[in-house]
Amino acid sequence: MGAKTALLAFTDGDLRPRLLRPVRTNPAELVRVLHPGYEVTPIEDDDLGENTYPPYDTSYVAVLEGAELFCDRRLVFDPPSRLPARVLEAAAGRRVIMHGMHSVSDWLGFAVWENGDLVRSLSLSPDGGGGDNIGTPYEFELPFWAGERPVKAPYPLPFHPLVLGQAALRAFFGFVNEGRPSPDDINPFEVALHGFRVADPTGREQAEREAALQEFLRKVGPPRQYKV
Repeated sequence: MGAKTALLAFTDGDLRPRLLRPVRTNPAELVRVLHPGYEVTPIEDDDLGENTYPPYDTSYVAVLEGAELFCDRRLVFDPPSRLPARVLEAAAGRRVIMHGMHSVSDWLGFAVWENGDLVRSLSLSPDGGGGDNIGTPYEFELPFWAGERPVKAPYPLPFHPLVLGQAALRAFFGFVNEGRPSPDDINPFEVALHGFRVADPTGREQAEREAALQEFLRKVGPPRQYKV
């Protein structure tokens, strides 16, 4: 899978100590609130370790003591400051944390809202340079901005977005999905998730994705084979 995430959390304070405190509540109605007009159907439950970046039309939710964690591509935006107002309203004044990362494009985006106000948003990729850079950097960011985490090979940015992305993932969610875990990290495979299929009933969204894929394949051309 590589370093990929599509995570959103609503939490009363620090999320990390809550991740291993599940409560027995079915989050289907909350999934419907976040995806109005979509068909929401329960699927088999799973764990966070396998689903930091779930497939299209799939949403996983951990219902925790004082928090909810969503693994859902539709809830991650570039730049993060585009998060819709309806999502912030669903958080009901709690802290909102968004974390998105994709190893194919080296994209990183994360953001935090407190009481509905955006306090930090960052979006970086080597192709696009910088997107959002709003608010005061967190402590875990400072070594990167100070030049203490340079990329050894030539690279368009002074540090690698995915390395910062792992630092952000640990700071906000208490674990990493690439690299060596620390002794204090949470084991994401122990975090239980409720699974849902969330589909556009009109089929429009699925058709647009298929059209975009076909256009990409047209541009890159047929597979090439080489002999040494």
